[in-house]
Amino acid sequence: MEKNKVNLHRVLTASPEKIFQAFTDPDAMASWLPPFGFVCKIHQFNFKIGGVFKMSFTNFSTGNRHAFGGEYLEIIPHKLLKYSDKFDDPNLPGQIITTVQLTPVSCGTELHITQTGIPDMIPSEMCYLGWQDSLEKLKKLVEPNIPDA
Repeated sequence: MEKNKVNLHRVLTASPEKIFQAFTDPDAMASWLPPFGFVCKIHQFNFKIGGVFKMSFTNFSTGNRHAFGGEYLEIIPHKLLKYSDKFDDPNLPGQIITTVQLTPVSCGTELHITQTGIPDMIPSEMCYLGWQDSLEKLKKLVEPNIPDA
């Protein structure tokens, strides 16, 4: 695994529109983005190119919190999302760039996520494992098709 970088790939049985919505709705993001064992709070969310966001993950077991935020760099609805991230903690310096690509396929959507610039203190394989939890939660959010009663 390349240092400071993770590549993720999934095929989900949901439309690109539904998956894109999961990345653009603050309540949805708070539900699926934090890995298992963490709670997310969205402090600021301005979804537009140049718009900024701020959120924090709290370890449910210890209460330790990591706050971070960034800027939306590129948005192509239902296809591409690119944003920056920076931790508030000075021990986690640098800027992370996350690129999310959505491609329609016969059974749903092919999802590619690349994250570069991960701080040296965070092993890439730990970041990769965290994303496994997040993507499992994303799958459980977007794949069910629950009609209103």
